Amino acid sequence: MPEWLQYVGYIAGAFTTGATIPQVVKTIRTKDAADISKRMYWIYLLGVTLWIVYGIIQKDGAIIITNSASFMLAATMLFLKWKYGDTNNASQSQLASSKK
Repeated sequence: MPEWLQYVGYIAGAFTTGATIPQVVKTIRTKDAADISKRMYWIYLLGVTLWIVYGIIQKDGAIIITNSASFMLAATMLFLKWKYGDTNNASQSQLASSKK
């Protein structure tokens, strides 16, 4: 594989992995994961795990590194979903109901 193509892989991986960072940061700041789809992140986690296996078989560092980072971000989101769940929205719903 040409060296320049390896760089394309790293850049593409950085963009796709980086796309999940704003969601992680927002969830940490707001402590609200009510709108996060647990099913989506489990499926995503399975997908990046398979990409890591594929990268190992192909000996492709770009695939291994970027999908490992994606795995960590997806696992973080699942932890945040478990930790924060629907607690903030439940509190807001109770507050809204009490004002009626």
